Amino acid sequence: MRLDSHLGSATCSYEFARRHRRELFTVPLTLRHLAGRGVRTSHGISLDISEGGIGALVQGSLRVGETVAIDLLLLECTLRAVAIVRHTSNLSSGFEFVGLTPEERLQIRSVTGNS
Repeated sequence: MRLDSHLGSATCSYEFARRHRRELFTVPLTLRHLAGRGVRTSHGISLDISEGGIGALVQGSLRVGETVAIDLLLLECTLRAVAIVRHTSNLSSGFEFVGLTPEERLQIRSVTGNS
């Protein structure tokens, strides 16, 4: 099943502080994190992506500093990444990728046009 995505420049007043330029990128995603006595699976949709992280709308509550696993479709392949919740609100959450392989970084660059 092919999911279409929307790409475009993501701009904000604090973009100068980012290490990686973010691009609009909207696809469904699955997020897994520890909650209570087990692993909780939540679903959401990405808002933007860069080699450094992803912004998303996610069901359920998250805590800043929490480690999560994120699965999302990048073109024809699935990215399975570990990330840290850097901010969260009722509207959206921001995640910083940790431990990406060079191949995973290349996959992200292929959808952002930052090759």
